[in-house]
Amino acid sequence: MNLLVKPLTGILGLVLTLVGIAGFFVPGMLLMFEVNTVHNIVHLATGLIGLFAFNSSQSASRTFLIIFGLVYGAVTVLGFMMGGDILGLFHANVADNYLHLAISALCLLVGLGSGK
Repeated sequence: MNLLVKPLTGILGLVLTLVGIAGFFVPGMLLMFEVNTVHNIVHLATGLIGLFAFNSSQSASRTFLIIFGLVYGAVTVLGFMMGGDILGLFHANVADNYLHLAISALCLLVGLGSGK
């Protein structure tokens, strides 16, 4: 799993940054995922933090994956339990919830599975 830490961090950082930017140009829905200004800012900030971690160290990348996995896990639970309302900040549809679940699981698997 150690070999996957930095590449996964870099890929997530890049994709989330691009999704955050694209969301500002396609308000409402981006493919099958709901987006709004807050959602876009979250994706953009998370992506930039991921890119920073990727460009820092293996340890920073691992820490990013674990924290990101835990946060997105919480977002997944809130999305499913609250009918998609995430603390009144943005709405996540079913596709968002399943994507958040997959990303959370992958991040935690790689981050925690990489040891120290």
